Parts: sequence; C-alpha cells; structure tokens
Amino acid sequence: MIKPHNTNREFALSGINHVALVCADMARTVDHISGGRLILGLGAGWYEKDYSVYGYDYGTITSRMDLFERSLVRIENRIAQLVPHPVHKIPVLIGGMGVRRTLPIVAKHADIWHTFASVPEYRRKNAMLKDLVAEAGRDEKHIERAVHWTGRDSADAFLGEGVTLFTTEIHPTDDGYDFSEFKDMIAWRDQTR
Repeated sequence: MIKPHNTNREFALSGINHVALVCADMARTVDHISGGRLILGLGAGWYEKDYSVYGYDYGTITSRMDLFERSLVRIENRIAQLVPHPVHKIPVLIGGMGVRRTLPIVAKHADIWHTFASVPEYRRKNAMLKDLVAEAGRDEKHIERAVHWTGRDSADAFLGEGVTLFTTEIHPTDDGYDFSEFKDMIAWRDQTR
C-alpha cells in the first residue's frame, strides 16, 4: 500500500464472523508493534475459498454483508474499550463499490475507502459516497480515498480526483515474485514528491 508521500502497512481480514472481538485485540497489538502504522482492512468477503478452507459457511452476499456490518460495530466498540489503547485511532479501510450495501457501510464506518474502479466509475461512485457520508452525519473529508494501481497515467488522474492511497499486488512467478508493478508505483510516488 503506497501513499504518494508515505508508506503504511495493511492487514486485511475478510469474512469477519464471531472472531470480531479477537480481531480488535489483534489490531491493537499490531498497532503497538508497528508503532501506530496499522491500517485495518476489513470486508465481507467475496472469495468463496477464503471461507471454505477455514470451514466457514460462505452464505449469501446478504448474509455476509449483514454479518460484516454487525462485526464492524463490535470491532469499533471493542477497540474503544481496550487497555492499553491503540497507539492511535486505527484507520479502518473498507473496499468495494456496491451502492446498496458497501457504500453506505463505508459512509458510516470507514476511514479509508478502497476501490478497483476506473477513473470515470470512481468519479460516479465518489459522488454517491459524498452524499451517503452527509446522510450519515460525517464529513467526507475524513474518509481517505484509495484505489488499486493500474499505471502511471490513471494514477495521475486519480491523484487529481483526490485519491491519496494506492495499492498493488505482488504476483508469484516460477522464479519468486514479480515486483515490477510495485517498483513502477514507487518510482511514480518518488517523482510526485
């Protein structure tokens, strides 16, 4: 995960269920270990294998979103009660573009919204998010925008739209890992400083 002017660590947990309270405790611990650099990436889960390999019921999108929203509240409440407290307010990253469920959840709970959208789709969904955030009684400026890295040309456009955080994947190869996308992103970041 790369910011144009900073780097952070992300720990993503998908398909939260009855372990929401343990998740909060683990996040606080990692936040201390990392010196306050944790970003807690959470989601309802979309990849069935993430459920089946751990013996969890994949359910429906509705059941996963219901569980996710309930778990978010439990995590927020638990983190507020922890002693010792986290080093800082742990930012919650929520990804997705769903208009009926995901964006309203982002509007209520997220500190960072992440998407894989194209620039035009991002503009459209970001406008919707701004309205939802206002309805939730929050200031949309308190939600950082994040997108998946798709190259320098779109990165400049996203930066112009207010995106401040970029993510990428490091793909395994037969010889190890392909870091070329990551290296390109770092070079772009260094040029925008």
